[in-house]
Amino acid sequence: MEQGDPQKRSFLQKLGKFFLTTVLGGLFVILPISIFIILMRFALNFLMNIISPLSNLLRVSEATPKWTADLMAVMIITLVFFIIGLIVQMPRGKAKLKYFERKYLEMIPMYSTIRETVNQFTGKKRPFSQVVMADVFGNDTRMVGFITDELPNDMYSIFVPTGPNPTNGFVFHVKRHQLDFIEARSEDAMRSIIAVGTGTKTMLSNADLDRIKKKRMEEEMQERRDHDVYGGPAPDPQMT
Repeated sequence: MEQGDPQKRSFLQKLGKFFLTTVLGGLFVILPISIFIILMRFALNFLMNIISPLSNLLRVSEATPKWTADLMAVMIITLVFFIIGLIVQMPRGKAKLKYFERKYLEMIPMYSTIRETVNQFTGKKRPFSQVVMADVFGNDTRMVGFITDELPNDMYSIFVPTGPNPTNGFVFHVKRHQLDFIEARSEDAMRSIIAVGTGTKTMLSNADLDRIKKKRMEEEMQERRDHDVYGGPAPDPQMT
């Protein structure tokens, strides 16, 4: 009887662990779908709250069909969105929007978080979305990094995480010719960093490898031409 109790406890523990793992697995499948449905319902309710009052204003008489007023309201709102989008695409409009965000909107709690969430859903470019192979020191040693900002004079800010802990790393400001823009996903690049290089071959496509090889060949040819003309590296135009 005493020997059976540990076996029974072990069986119950395994059963409980199996049950909990299965429930969590189902939850992780349903949770993203539920969040997506909630967000879609929120967006539809938000649009309907705009359309309904405008539709009621456009119904000048009871003889005006409701669907006609609704259609006109949708067209007007679409036109307003189009005009706003057109304005913020212009340099002056974009600058005004950034100023307005910094001055007023970012003072609102959770505004920045909601904005970043919307940008992710709409697929807008964000930091860490572009993976690069960086020749930071100019010695043909490549580092996997992420574009964090684009600077004037054809320069970029990049973050190069360290493995296996990618929360640490280095920030470099480099010129465009020191970077190879690759088509790898951020998730795959981060996974190879955490795995201290394992999976890099899978991360890089054949097109990426061919592009890096071609660029290196062009650099070597340019170095030979510079050596023939200047007897060494070409002088930096910014230093002359």
